[in-house]
Amino acid sequence: MTPFSLSEDHVAIRDMARAFAAEKLAPDAVRWDEEKHFPVDVMREAAELGMGGVYIAEDVGGSGLGRLEAALIFEALATGCPTVSAYVSIHNMAAWMIDRYGSDAQRRRWLPGLVMMESLASYCLTEPGAGSDAAALKTRARREGDHYVVDGVKQFISGAGVSDLYVTMVRTGDEGAGGISTLVIEKDTPGLSFGANERKMGWNAQPTRQVILEGARVPVENRLSEEGMGFKIAMAGLDGGRLNIGACSLGGADAALEKSLAYARERRAFGRSLAEFQALQFKLADMATELEASRSFLWRAAAALDAGAPDATKLCAMAKRIATDRGFDIANEALQIHGGYGYLADYGIEKIVRDLRVHQILEGTNEIMRVIVARALIGR
Repeated sequence: MTPFSLSEDHVAIRDMARAFAAEKLAPDAVRWDEEKHFPVDVMREAAELGMGGVYIAEDVGGSGLGRLEAALIFEALATGCPTVSAYVSIHNMAAWMIDRYGSDAQRRRWLPGLVMMESLASYCLTEPGAGSDAAALKTRARREGDHYVVDGVKQFISGAGVSDLYVTMVRTGDEGAGGISTLVIEKDTPGLSFGANERKMGWNAQPTRQVILEGARVPVENRLSEEGMGFKIAMAGLDGGRLNIGACSLGGADAALEKSLAYARERRAFGRSLAEFQALQFKLADMATELEASRSFLWRAAAALDAGAPDATKLCAMAKRIATDRGFDIANEALQIHGGYGYLADYGIEKIVRDLRVHQILEGTNEIMRVIVARALIGR
């Protein structure tokens, strides 16, 4: 295997995920979007193939794979539905935080159910007043004996109301990043409730709600690692999460490009197929080139994260920005190629455009990605 090719195992993993996406996701993706249906049963089928705990250790049932394999899987799933792939990626990120920072007892308590997606997980960092400035979060956890009493609101939480576990960043100490800890809050915790399902531009096949904590009593044994480690845990999770969401953008873009190629061959104008017009050929060539360049860079960043490279956080931020920006641009060009038909729901293109737009915002906005890269270049 050269640095610029995939091994036979990589190809097999990718092809398995693509086949699952074509059979189980693509046929129903538009309907799920219209009906705002969260296909938990289908995601559990994906988990049976190892996609519920891609980079979770094997001793608790995980697949034990790396970040490159994860990028291949989430890109492949997103060719069927970016929304479903994105939720599965977030679930994997939350589960990894428990795997990486949890005690042995915590890992064995929660992870076997998570890797099979019998239990679902959500990641709770963002608040109504603390989005990009995550270190300013206000949700407060006050220690009372063997419990924390938690008060606060988390905003834009994928899977909220359906998920069983909420990996939640809370303030146990002073202001700033050093006062944050991580609690795993279970769905049946008294004092935990949820806002209304948000009405969104895209990502309609997964619920997005506020997570509301009002005097919620969470056992101290549900804390990951030590007090004050929460911001580090949250950011470590996001390095991989950014690769995952970038991969989801590439999968959506790949599906949009394939739809465009088929449409260009079939659609006729001025006596010949669209594919015979050089202007359109150049547009398709640029779309394919941007997709391949973004994919290659994402793989490089994934390899750096697997290797624990000192520049991994910078590369993950770069890859997230490039993949989500280019992915959206490719989908948007695909809509233009389809003309008026691209604007119709039946063709599936407008759904991809709507789904990919939010990827430029979540897991850290692309403006914040630039901040991370600039700090790495010139120092804080």
